[in-house]
Amino acid sequence: MTNKKRIEKKKVYRKKNPKKVRTLIFVLLLLIPISIFIGIKQKDKNNAQNFYKTYITNFTNQKFDRLVGQFDPESLSENGFSSKELTKKYEAVFSGMQSRNIKIKNGKLSKKNGVYTYNFTISLDTLYGKLKQLNYRLEFYSIKKKFFAEWSPTLILPGMQKGDTVFVSHDVSERGEILDRNDNPLATKGNVHQLGLNPEKLGDGEAREKNLQVISEFFEIPVETLKAKLEPSWAKGDVFVPVKTYDKQLGILGGLPTGSVLGFVEVRHYPLGEAAAQLVGYVGKATAEDIDNDPTLTPETVIGRSGLEQTLDKELRGQDGGGIYILKENGDYRSLVIEVKKTDGKDFQLTIDAEAQRIAYEELNHAPASTVITAPKTGELLVLASSPSFDPNKMTMGISQEDYDAYANDALLPFLSRFSTRYAPGSTFKTITAGIGLDYGTINPDEEIEINGLKWQKDESWGGYFATRVKETSFVNLKKALVYSDNIYFAQQTLRLGETKFRDGLNKFCFGEKFDLPISMPVASLSNEDKFNSEILLADTGYGQGELLISPIQQATMYSVFMNDGAMVYPSLLMDKKAKRKEDVLKASSVNLVLDDLIHGVSDADGYIHSLYNPDFSLAAKTGTAEIKEKQDTTGIQNSFLLYFDAGSKNFMGIMMVEDSLEYGTATGKAAPLVDYLEATYK
Repeated sequence: MTNKKRIEKKKVYRKKNPKKVRTLIFVLLLLIPISIFIGIKQKDKNNAQNFYKTYITNFTNQKFDRLVGQFDPESLSENGFSSKELTKKYEAVFSGMQSRNIKIKNGKLSKKNGVYTYNFTISLDTLYGKLKQLNYRLEFYSIKKKFFAEWSPTLILPGMQKGDTVFVSHDVSERGEILDRNDNPLATKGNVHQLGLNPEKLGDGEAREKNLQVISEFFEIPVETLKAKLEPSWAKGDVFVPVKTYDKQLGILGGLPTGSVLGFVEVRHYPLGEAAAQLVGYVGKATAEDIDNDPTLTPETVIGRSGLEQTLDKELRGQDGGGIYILKENGDYRSLVIEVKKTDGKDFQLTIDAEAQRIAYEELNHAPASTVITAPKTGELLVLASSPSFDPNKMTMGISQEDYDAYANDALLPFLSRFSTRYAPGSTFKTITAGIGLDYGTINPDEEIEINGLKWQKDESWGGYFATRVKETSFVNLKKALVYSDNIYFAQQTLRLGETKFRDGLNKFCFGEKFDLPISMPVASLSNEDKFNSEILLADTGYGQGELLISPIQQATMYSVFMNDGAMVYPSLLMDKKAKRKEDVLKASSVNLVLDDLIHGVSDADGYIHSLYNPDFSLAAKTGTAEIKEKQDTTGIQNSFLLYFDAGSKNFMGIMMVEDSLEYGTATGKAAPLVDYLEATYK
């Protein structure tokens, strides 16, 4: 059938059925308002959904100004708030709780008598942990085609009533102490002076100006700084307005300027000061960046900034306690939101001997230097001193920009921990080369090698490069080579040993190994490549130069084989932690022969370390110099080393290093007072 015929048929049908046509028109007219009603109803529901979704978004993102804008202004005024005041209340409550990670679940929308109800549950993290289930009920309705919610205190926190406040208490944990092996404090509590102003006693007008001027001159603080401290609205009347905290007690007994007050404040104190600064470190208050990284912190939280204070910070700090409470208008308790008991920080006892640490630092006398002393049988570190240094008490108290710049711009790098910084070890390393050569039988201790002159090279293939020595001796055996630190002897013996055996022997030590210490330290390195690229480099490495890079801590670890019959004992710094031990690094016969030879470096009248000789004590020692120079036959920067052992009881050993010894003196020249203390104390 064609389209034209279909149309004509419908027309005929309509003419023949007028009643049906009228009925259809009536039905259509009836459906129109119903459709409009349904459409309006659906639009209303959509608007309601958009409203609570916006509410949830504002809540979870803590956009409280926008959130408050969704409330019926009349409901706010009935509860005594303006929009601005309520916004501030929300911000105070949720910032005080340090709320974050707000999440919504179990949301359900319903409607009755023109009022929508949205029931939902919130979970959020706070300063004191997670609040897992806060049940909220939001009621909202349309006023002039715009939705508004009915506000009540329960929309801040469930259970709140009109006039209630949210109180956040903070119970600060006590930071643990750092102690030495004899229970002497290295980081502890101390009381220092805090300067403050009393606004009431300052007076007014000209009297106030005069008093501030006198205080300014007396304490050397600009008047502008004093006035700035008095600007806050609370700094009025008979109150203490803190101005400056000092890193010590000032020793002022009386006669303070009118309006000034000296009080005491408890602070973190470092009794050894500069002597242990790089090791122990210092603390400071958490910054905004710290809090972003760890929301459990507050601006008043004290955290470790460097050294062990930083490495052991979490355990030293413990866990602050406190709680979040809802209080009635009169201040009485209404309900608990969340509560955590504080846990005080843990004390740490180090293996360090505080007195030995003090002596070691003082004898370095601000030279760029370090001293490491160990109890070699246990690996316990007795001294970790680095010089020059900084005052950790100043850092903790809030160091002035001028003082900080003096440290930061010091070419000798006082913040550098030289005991964990890598250096070429110089001639002290000859002891290890000797031990490996004895183990493999390439060194015969009784063999005397003829060496003439102060310079030597294997052959013409070395070009203009020579191994050099400082003392000329025609025939040299192992003992003479160690006592007189003969580079040529050890260059020849290393070449005789060969790279394969030399590397195999060295690989038994701790090259490339990380130590289990709460100290940041790069691993000891033997060479830049897996193989030496020349015989010259092999020979140089044999007497402690080449590409060797070993920190003083790592050197002390390697040299511990001479105190333990060939076993290497790894270092420990915490008294409750047992050190690891590696057996058979060298043969006992080899290390004991080397140790006996090193005794002569002290006992012999012409030995390089005879200045440390004590007839009542068996001390073995080896000096070393690592020279850094641009080309042969020039004088470069010489780092001086001193290695010494308690050869009798084997209760201590030490490695001392001084950078640029031509400028700052040798390690041997700074060692005597500490050696005397160790000999008297660790018999």
